[in-house]
Amino acid sequence: MKGLVRKLSEKRSLEAGEYRSLLVCDDDEVIGELHEAARAVARERFGDSIWIRGLLEFTNICCNDCLYCGIRRSNRKIARYTLSKDEVLECCARGYGAGFRTFVLQGGELPDQSDRLIEDICASIRKSFPDCAVTLSLGERQDESYERFFRAGATRYLLRHETRNPDHYAMLHPPEMSLEHRLHCLDRLKEIGYQTGTGFMVGSPFQTYDNIVEDILFIGGFRPEMIGIGPFIPHRNTPLGKYRAGLVDHVPANVVSLTLKLISIFRLMLPDSLIPATTALATLAPGGPDQPGGREMGILAGANVVMPNISPPGVRESYSLYDGKAASGAESGEGLEILEERLSRIGYRISTDRGDWSPREN
Repeated sequence: MKGLVRKLSEKRSLEAGEYRSLLVCDDDEVIGELHEAARAVARERFGDSIWIRGLLEFTNICCNDCLYCGIRRSNRKIARYTLSKDEVLECCARGYGAGFRTFVLQGGELPDQSDRLIEDICASIRKSFPDCAVTLSLGERQDESYERFFRAGATRYLLRHETRNPDHYAMLHPPEMSLEHRLHCLDRLKEIGYQTGTGFMVGSPFQTYDNIVEDILFIGGFRPEMIGIGPFIPHRNTPLGKYRAGLVDHVPANVVSLTLKLISIFRLMLPDSLIPATTALATLAPGGPDQPGGREMGILAGANVVMPNISPPGVRESYSLYDGKAASGAESGEGLEILEERLSRIGYRISTDRGDWSPREN
């Protein structure tokens, strides 16, 4: 097994069966070597810097009805909202003053007629904060919409594929959605010129290790600039809300540990990629005064980005993708001092640079 870690470090790829062997491995020494190798690569590329992104949850209105998501259109137990352009700019101004130089506009999939508002917001952020990057995470849109947002100033786009297996995709989404269209959107984003991010949930309902291997191989071939992976957490007001979290292949699995393995695998596969330590990790493993939480564990496994929440505090509870989502303390824009202190304990520091993707030759 240690030979697989060395092979991945040197060759940056493995065979499908070898990836599976790493995923199911429960040897603490091997897992430790995997994380150590990934951490060394991240240190070589990025030093002790962890880039911060201001996460701005722009709207919880969504036209889609994904079976696992708390803001699905059929969930009538949450208060819906969409921030105005002025509210978005106010959040960006506060974030800018705190040191954020990238803003991530995240939300549900609004109707096509909302394109003009999104385009206007992108242009306004670019005009008001010209030294900042604008990232969008607004789901599947028309090809023309992606082009309009790019021209308006958005340069990065996050769109998780969620699973590369069509049968598994159908178990998680309503019939009107298709994996084929999701993959088309990802291809189009790259063609337009976005720094493109994708990813998936770890331990999502009905997921198998073979599904995860398919996801690894897809990401290795697609070569996204950003990779977002986090553990599945159910939402009580969804069709899959009673699904037992922590199952892979229908048997119990430590999804935090598995997510950390995947962060390390992707760091070794794509050394220059931007990989966040996600809020879902921090939610499942909050840590304590003397114990690293999921965020810190993700960084020690090779992650190099964190995304504190800079949304108006009054709407954070309504952006309820899953139960118990962390949005305060070190997970909030107001908690950068707490974040800085927790990062310093593990030998890292906040970087207020834009943190652009920048590939290296070696």
